[in-house]
Amino acid sequence: MSETARPVVVLGVSGGIAAYKAVDVCRRLVDAGAHVAPVMTEAAGRFVGRTTFDALASEPVQVSLWGERSPIPHTRLGQHADVVVVVPATADVIARYAHGMADDLLTATLIATRAPVVVCPAMHTEMWEHPAVQANLATLESRGAVIVPPETGRLAGGDEGAGRLAEPAVIVDAVLAVLARTGRSPAPTAAPAPASATASPSASASAPASASGEGGGDLAGLRVLVTAGGTREPIDPVRVITNRSSGKQGHALAEAAYRRGAAVVLVTTTDRPVPGGIDVERVETAAQMEEAVLRRAQGADVVIMAAAVADFRPKAAADAKLKKSAGVPEIILEPTPDILATLGARRRPGQVLVGFAAETGDVREQAAAKLASKGVDLMVANDVSAPGAGFDHDTNEVTLLDRLGGAHQVPLTTKDAVADAVLARVATLVARR
Repeated sequence: MSETARPVVVLGVSGGIAAYKAVDVCRRLVDAGAHVAPVMTEAAGRFVGRTTFDALASEPVQVSLWGERSPIPHTRLGQHADVVVVVPATADVIARYAHGMADDLLTATLIATRAPVVVCPAMHTEMWEHPAVQANLATLESRGAVIVPPETGRLAGGDEGAGRLAEPAVIVDAVLAVLARTGRSPAPTAAPAPASATASPSASASAPASASGEGGGDLAGLRVLVTAGGTREPIDPVRVITNRSSGKQGHALAEAAYRRGAAVVLVTTTDRPVPGGIDVERVETAAQMEEAVLRRAQGADVVIMAAAVADFRPKAAADAKLKKSAGVPEIILEPTPDILATLGARRRPGQVLVGFAAETGDVREQAAAKLASKGVDLMVANDVSAPGAGFDHDTNEVTLLDRLGGAHQVPLTTKDAVADAVLARVATLVARR
């Protein structure tokens, strides 16, 4: 790792049409106070000139394992890096990195470094969705790489779909969050570009009620309350009304918030394991969740309602098991409390409130309506009928709608990656409160 005053960011640029956006990433990282060492593949030079990076970066761009100023450039870069970020990461670079190939300066540096690595894929939809690409990304993620998923939008050639490189501000947010977790947050050297997750949390935030997360991070000093799982409403002592929620997304959010430095409280209906530093309260019914959430939310800076709370419950649960021999029972339902709306009406100034809209049709329209009616800052729209998304999957795809009018599509990816995308937006909203 680097021992210099400024954190060293090795910026790898591979040969995709989105390479031009790496120029903006370079500029933003330098403005944020990082020492940026650019590395270009030979193919990247077909899309953007090295002179541009020479002018904007902290040192001249390097392109070859041979003939550079250092006899072993990949070792020097790897050992001195505080973080390596690949923008864009093509399918080819992802595959070679996942399989340990090191036949150019960029892949050799990736193999030679022990620093954290941030991978920012960009490619056409058909390539992004190919099982080999997804398997390679899963391999890298299992080894600790941070994946910044691509967006859905206009692609090269005029097509629309998933695979568009994440916006430079989102990429810079991810890099700075990694640096913060390693204790190498930079001090801005100029008015920073709006990679707003780098801003400090409100100085008025009081001390957390539970242990803070792992070191620094863009949520350090904040108290974050997360809910997870599906509630169970009793019909009788044996049967319940419930839903298909596994709690995986809510637990991923709680663990990601903890990794980003927050003091986390998790109110969950599941028995899933939880890291020791997270304060866990387990509940079962909507009424129990309402009581726990309203009590805990009073001291929270951020509340994320990821739980799937039942909309209805039996008005009166039977005291004894209902028997089939007694005929079909008449079960009268009543609405459960709208916890999210109550939080929106009661929240204190400066508190950031996040809701989830799990829908099966007109998802974005329904989520936008809930965003407006429930008084939240960010609504996570989730089409639970989409293949590989929603309940009980390890993957998810969502659209993030915020009160500022922003909309960000997170295509199908792991629930951990979705959690980081949500929390990056939360950090932005915290910085603007």
